[in-house]
Amino acid sequence: MSMIAEYVRVTAAELERAVKDPEWASDFIDELIEEELSDEADETGRSEPAQSRSLDIDTAWDALGFLLRRRDFPVDITRGEESVPGADDWGYGPPRYLTPPQVEVAAAALAELTGEELIAGVTAQELARADVYPRVLWERGESLEYVREHFTALVSFFQAAALDGNGMLIWLD
Repeated sequence: MSMIAEYVRVTAAELERAVKDPEWASDFIDELIEEELSDEADETGRSEPAQSRSLDIDTAWDALGFLLRRRDFPVDITRGEESVPGADDWGYGPPRYLTPPQVEVAAAALAELTGEELIAGVTAQELARADVYPRVLWERGESLEYVREHFTALVSFFQAAALDGNGMLIWLD
C-alpha cells in the first residue's frame, strides 16, 4: 500500500470548524471528495487542480518536500504546518493544515519557481541516498518528471486556493 498525499481547500470558516471538530472535518472531507469524484472530471477521475477543492499528489509528496526544503521553502506544503488537535488517524497519521495566510505565502513562493528549476541537477540516486519515499522508484532510476508533473498541479491548486482566500487540510492516506 502506498502513502498518498491528499489536499483539500477549505474556507477560513471551514478550517476553523475543522480544527475545533475533527470528526466533522472527516465527514465533510469524505463528502466533498465523493461529490467531486462523481462530478464530470478528466480521465484521472479528478477535475483540473485550479477548479477542484481536492487534490492528491500520489507518492510524490516526499520528493517534493525534499526538493522544497533544499530551497528553504517558507511553508511546509507537503505535510502542513499544524496538526488538527484531537484528530484521529486519517490514514498515516492525523491531518495537518495551513491557514489562509500560509497558503498565500506558499502560493507566492510557488509562483517564483518552475518545475524544471525544482528538479534541476537532482538525480534519482540522490533521492535514494536520502531515503526519499518511495525509495524503490529512485533505486530503479526513475525520472523526476513524475515529481515535476505533481509539482505543476500543486502550484495551480495553491494559486487557486490563495486567490479564494482558502486554507488547506493535508494528510497522508
